[in-house]
Amino acid sequence: MPFGFYGFYFDPTYILVLAGAILCMWASARVNSAMNKYHKVKNYSGMTGAEAAARILQYQGITDVQVECLHQGQGDHYDPRSRKVRLSYENYNSASVTAVAVAAHECGHAAQHHQEYGFLKLRSSLAPVASIASNLGFPIIILGVILGWNQLFIEIGIWAFSLGVLFQLITLPVEFNASRRAMQTVTQYGILTEAEKDSGQKVLKAAAWTYVAATAAAVLQLLRLVMLFGGRRRDD
Repeated sequence: MPFGFYGFYFDPTYILVLAGAILCMWASARVNSAMNKYHKVKNYSGMTGAEAAARILQYQGITDVQVECLHQGQGDHYDPRSRKVRLSYENYNSASVTAVAVAAHECGHAAQHHQEYGFLKLRSSLAPVASIASNLGFPIIILGVILGWNQLFIEIGIWAFSLGVLFQLITLPVEFNASRRAMQTVTQYGILTEAEKDSGQKVLKAAAWTYVAATAAAVLQLLRLVMLFGGRRRDD
């Protein structure tokens, strides 16, 4: 390794990490811009995010899911364990295009759960293992290097990190499907007009790019690990 052990941090392949970081920053800036822009646009129906979520769940016959308001600054999500659509304080109380689009997206996840959508079931079953494995990947690889480029430990670490990447890949169809459901329901149930639907789609498309960027960054990081450590042994 050209720079000793620290070459892991300062080698030419680090460009892959930088590329992933730049992509994530771009996606984050894009979604923040879209959400902030359409947070200022009140939807024609006057529904808040909470009211939109309640209508969608009611009309879809999902009676075991509650809509909950989070503290200011906390992020929107659907919790399949407690069966709650949790909306940020801003989106719960706002009657903006952004608020109802985000609320509809989270209700899309609730509908996926209700209908036992395959990719959501797969992601939920993989989540605990992928979380532990991806967190252990780097330490196991480093341990393998410390133990004299022990290929068994290094390969186990790479495979562990790969589980996290697989989880990211499975997340993509789950998120895209939830957004598609969201756009169908907001117009079908009179929450957004056809004219407003385009604005809602811009919000959700921008949000989708954050998942694409995170997945691309994870794939690039995995590629870097394989380039650095895959099949490589310490020079005698």
